[in-house]
Amino acid sequence: MSETALDSSAHEMAARLQMPLVSDLDSYTPSALFVRHVPISHARQHHVMGFATEHDGVIQLAIDSMAGYAQLDILSRALAQSLDGSLQSFTVQPLPAASEAILKAINQAYASQNSQTQQVIDALDPDALLSELAQLPAAEDLLDTEGRAPIIKLVNHMLFDAVKSGASDIHIQPYDDRLMVRQRIDGVLFDAFEIPKAVQEEVLSRVKVLGRMNIAEKRLPQDGRATVQVGDRVVDLRIASLPTSHNERIVIRLLDKSARLYSLADLGMPRHDLDRFSQLIRRDHGMILVTGPTGSGKSTTLYGSLQEINSQELNVLTLEDPIEYQLDGISQTQINEKKGMTFASGMRSVLRQDPDIIMVGEVRDAETATMAIQASLTGHLVFSTLHTNDAASAVTRLLDLGTEPYLVSSSLVAALAQRLVRRLCEHCKQPAEPSAAAAMPPVPESLLAAHGLAAESLPGVFRAIGCDACRGTGYRGRVGLFELLVLDDRCRELVQQRADAAAIRTAGLHSGMHLLVTDGLLKVHQGMTTMDEVLRVTTL
Repeated sequence: MSETALDSSAHEMAARLQMPLVSDLDSYTPSALFVRHVPISHARQHHVMGFATEHDGVIQLAIDSMAGYAQLDILSRALAQSLDGSLQSFTVQPLPAASEAILKAINQAYASQNSQTQQVIDALDPDALLSELAQLPAAEDLLDTEGRAPIIKLVNHMLFDAVKSGASDIHIQPYDDRLMVRQRIDGVLFDAFEIPKAVQEEVLSRVKVLGRMNIAEKRLPQDGRATVQVGDRVVDLRIASLPTSHNERIVIRLLDKSARLYSLADLGMPRHDLDRFSQLIRRDHGMILVTGPTGSGKSTTLYGSLQEINSQELNVLTLEDPIEYQLDGISQTQINEKKGMTFASGMRSVLRQDPDIIMVGEVRDAETATMAIQASLTGHLVFSTLHTNDAASAVTRLLDLGTEPYLVSSSLVAALAQRLVRRLCEHCKQPAEPSAAAAMPPVPESLLAAHGLAAESLPGVFRAIGCDACRGTGYRGRVGLFELLVLDDRCRELVQQRADAAAIRTAGLHSGMHLLVTDGLLKVHQGMTTMDEVLRVTTL
């Protein structure tokens, strides 16, 4: 909805309620109860913001439309329940306000809540003893900081802020004069905040204590893991340390167990490829590989595939490192190489469990590759991943691992390469300048035909602007780019001849495969992303 339409709705609502329309909310005090219990995503979606009054159990709710007026009863009940019955009733009064003023107030109020991290930093005591810190219990709920030591509060706020921001990773990087905390959001790193150098040791040690790592060992890399709560959300942490010239740097991977699983249809796969891939994963045997670098969405695609084909008639088992999401009706096994539970040894055990479908988290060595191929040739459907740049290279990687060409050509059904690009923010994206749009390469006719599209039906090229909803980046969320290579007779002949990836890629293109960059170009013309994003993760 345009700003003009929003303003019109606000004036119309104020007139119907016979109340003045507030254009500036700076003099109003945000309700701490509202900010604490109403997610920022809900506030932004419905354009509502709560403000405190002089009376307990009463807040004013800034709204900009009659749709927002419907939120009064919903939020009144929700906030009353959050008080655990301490008030018999809870009243939410309407406060007609301009849309722009509401969004500004939302951002300021929730940013103020996040500033608690800086308050904790300011209150730190650099003389805290490491021996005491090491004995402190691990946090169970990041929101419960009452009575916690300052360092624990700081680390809890650091984790909470990352979860709230939708970050996939936290980078804790020591420098000569400071400790920088960064967050990876939608695949891109952003600076979050700095921590004084004086408490660097305490912060790093606290994170290592969380991961049950050796805080005395600083010369060798270490791995650890932990589980924390954010309200009713359970988040797994994968912690890795690395010695550097300025002390250890630590990366924390965040795995939100409560995040929803995506179906194949949600991933952004082009319709033609989605139909073909959906047919392939319903085969009763063979091997299907998903390829791409770390963070390209391979696990999400595998989980979506297993969800789609899982049924009570099938015995589905997985070997994973780590188990990122729990899948109902599927037996999932965690790899633990320190205890001797590798992908290869796990495969031997899984094959004795009468499986129909096996998912191997990654083909890391020749033994795992050989066992996966043998399983696919003996009546099992096998899914796995490889770290290659494109679909054709997945074939040659199997050969490089030492597997025989005749085994690869007989077992491999398809290889799906993928990348993730940031999706343009729907709140602020704007059509690109005519000159920039005209300079954009057109979508190939063959690709349009394959997906049943017409060039004139495409929304066109858009550009990133930046607003409060997307943290000023112009992007919000991500969408996949895909390249599906289905092995036909010609490709199998090339595999048996040990042809290189270029020859296999050419054969795939002749059979209807579209490259990652081509799928990216289509999504640019569909207004989903920008060419800058496509070129960030692919090559022409």
